[in-house]
Amino acid sequence: MHELSITQSVVDMVCERADGRPVRTVSVRVGVLTAVVAESMRFCFDLITAGTVAEGARLEIDQPPGAARCRTCDKDFTLTDPVLLCPCGSADVEITSGRELQIISMKVG
Repeated sequence: MHELSITQSVVDMVCERADGRPVRTVSVRVGVLTAVVAESMRFCFDLITAGTVAEGARLEIDQPPGAARCRTCDKDFTLTDPVLLCPCGSADVEITSGRELQIISMKVG
């Protein structure tokens, strides 16, 4: 379950930036190609934030879809899973989105 270590890193950064102020909301962007399960991340968030300034905070997760560009046919297409094949059949693709893993914002106070 890599969600645990990822969520621990998010909570560590958020608590450090909060500088002792209570955290109300944390917004993250986690692309679908990262293989992070949103519900598992929420579960881990609730466990990890216990006893911290982020205890009781709401975790908002934006999951942008995967997208790629084919180097063979020069078309953009959507990826719904980690199988990196263009509809034309080529595997020569460049991922353009879906691998994001970012803290977007946090609300304190």
